[in-house]
Amino acid sequence: MSEIIDSEAFLLAIERVSKSLIANSDYLTSLDQAMGDGDMGITFAKIGEALLTYIQNPPVGDLGKYLAGAGMAANKVAPSTMGTLTSTALMRAGKVIMGKEELSLADLAEMLEAGFIGMQERGKANLGDKTVLDAMYPASQALKASLKDGLTLSEAGKLALSAAENGKNSVTPFRSKVGRASWVGERTEGLPDPGCTVFVLILKSIVEGQ
Repeated sequence: MSEIIDSEAFLLAIERVSKSLIANSDYLTSLDQAMGDGDMGITFAKIGEALLTYIQNPPVGDLGKYLAGAGMAANKVAPSTMGTLTSTALMRAGKVIMGKEELSLADLAEMLEAGFIGMQERGKANLGDKTVLDAMYPASQALKASLKDGLTLSEAGKLALSAAENGKNSVTPFRSKVGRASWVGERTEGLPDPGCTVFVLILKSIVEGQ
């Protein structure tokens, strides 16, 4: 794997993520229904379809501007709570790489941290509340640690994915504290959080190229 992500690799990553979201729509819906809601799969299938349409016009130069545009495209088709949070993360991530035509591991670490902060600020959730943040934060920390340790892009990606999966698993026994899932109470204990799950799926499709 190259240590620099150019516009072509960037576009392919978005395509893989989009197709994964669509393919896992029913699975995400089943997880979300068990937590008291049920629109997670529909929301991310819409985002996936919107992004596949969006990337028909490839980036020219500024990847940050392009990613921010992807966030706006996602927000347009999925104005639900999770859709809004996802759009916020994309736009925050795009903001920190504005003007760049290629991305490094340092850029990716900064993007993920910005996306995490954006989601946390917008959603008002805390770590341990059993939300997407519990998978995002350890992945973000893993990328930062990888940068400090001088790991390759491939090594860093695998470490971040493992950290995200561990974060998801660590809160699975917990009771959900945010959103409609919190209404279900103790019945959410032992169930995987749909937000954590979708983040792991997204990261997996980027890291593993599938």
